[in-house]
Amino acid sequence: MTQADDAAGREQAAPAPGGTFGEEAATMTEETEVEQPLAADETNADTPAAEPVVEETVDPVAEAEARAAERTADLQRLQAEFVNYKRRVERDREQLRENATYQALAPIVEVLDTIDRARDHEPLEGGFKAVAEQLERTVASSGLVRFGEPGDAFDPNLHEALSHVGTDPEVSVTTCKVIAKAGYRIGDRVVRAAQVLVVDPAEG
Repeated sequence: MTQADDAAGREQAAPAPGGTFGEEAATMTEETEVEQPLAADETNADTPAAEPVVEETVDPVAEAEARAAERTADLQRLQAEFVNYKRRVERDREQLRENATYQALAPIVEVLDTIDRARDHEPLEGGFKAVAEQLERTVASSGLVRFGEPGDAFDPNLHEALSHVGTDPEVSVTTCKVIAKAGYRIGDRVVRAAQVLVVDPAEG
C-alpha cells in the first residue's frame, strides 16, 4: 500500500465534523446543563431555612422592681435575725440576773426562818424588830417572794408535805393546813418549797 492510500484511509476513518460523534457530544452537554439546575434545587429543598434572630428586650422597670424586692427580702431577714438576737441576749441577761439573785439570797432564807420563829415566840420589839423588817423589805425588793398560807391547795411543785393530819369535810382537794416553814421563790424558780401539814377531803 502506498503512503497516498494510507492517508486516504485515515481521512475516511476520521469522523466528519458534523457526523455522529459531534452529535453525541452536543447531546451530553445539553443533558448536563439541564441536570445541574435540578441538583441545585434539590439541595436547597433539603437545607432548612435559617430562623430569624429575635433580640430579647429587658424591661428596666421590671428589673429594678426585682432587685428592690430582693433587697427588701434581705433587709427583712436581717431585721428578724436582729430581733431574735436581742431576745436571746435579754433572756440570757435575765437568767444571769436571776442566778445571781438566787446565789445571794438563798442563804438568807435561814435567817428569815429565825425571824419567823422569834416572831412566833413573842412580838418583836426595838432594834431587832426594825432590823428584821428592813431585811424582809430588802430581800422582797430584790425578787425573793415568800409563799405558803394555810388554806392553799397542795401543790407538789411548791409544797413539801411533812404529814397528813386527817380529813376535812370543808375541802375538796388536799389542802395545806399548817405552814411549818414558809416557801420562797425568785421568779418561777423555787428557792425552797414550803413545808406544810395537809388535810385530805372527807370521803362521801
